[in-house]
Amino acid sequence: MANAQSDELVDEIEVIRERLAVTVDQLVDRSNPKNIARRGLENLKGRFIDETGSPRLETIIPVVGGTLAVIAGIVVIRKLLR
Repeated sequence: MANAQSDELVDEIEVIRERLAVTVDQLVDRSNPKNIARRGLENLKGRFIDETGSPRLETIIPVVGGTLAVIAGIVVIRKLLR
């Protein structure tokens, strides 16, 4: 009977070891710099391109408008300071 319990413990330890190995592999994959960069790029693309590949104008237009406003502000300030 002690041998059966010992076998059960060995099996349970093996299952836990396999789950831990999977978890460690997932953590290594998540912390890989290339994967972090890829996820960041995918998130950025997701903000500006929808699932069908079409541009999201509701996001693009305010960004372009804000950029143009900043550039115009810099140009005006530079002209005023001359």
